[in-house]
Amino acid sequence: MIAGFNHSGFVVQDIDLMVAFYRDTLGLTVMNEIDSVAPPEGDHTGIPGAHRTLVFVGKPEGDHALELVHFIDPPSPRGHLDRHQLGAAHICFNVTDLEALHQELSSKGVRFVTEPIMTDTPEGLRRGICYAQDPEGNYVEFIQPPTASSS
Repeated sequence: MIAGFNHSGFVVQDIDLMVAFYRDTLGLTVMNEIDSVAPPEGDHTGIPGAHRTLVFVGKPEGDHALELVHFIDPPSPRGHLDRHQLGAAHICFNVTDLEALHQELSSKGVRFVTEPIMTDTPEGLRRGICYAQDPEGNYVEFIQPPTASSS
């Protein structure tokens, strides 16, 4: 039976650009990097002989990571699913101050799909949500769970 989450993954075109975004722009840590070559008879990816670079980024104290998968051979075809197409995916991060994060990331050139939408709960807590895109167009959601309002 399922015991919890391990990781999520995006197939990426430019592994260096994507690692830099998740590590340097978002502040995640490179947890592991693997040069993976599948055997000729195939493996769990269903692509016999596939050569891939796998980079796992996350928070050292966290229990979930993001796997960035770069296919060297065969290379990944170009194209991307729009956010409302079947099969489209995103990753979501909890944040402590959504408005400050939005301002910081905007100044670094991160493309936001939505501005932060902040609401107050009946208990007087403040929560928020917004979406951005990484350099290759993958959707990144940021959620500020309900926290005490500073106002």
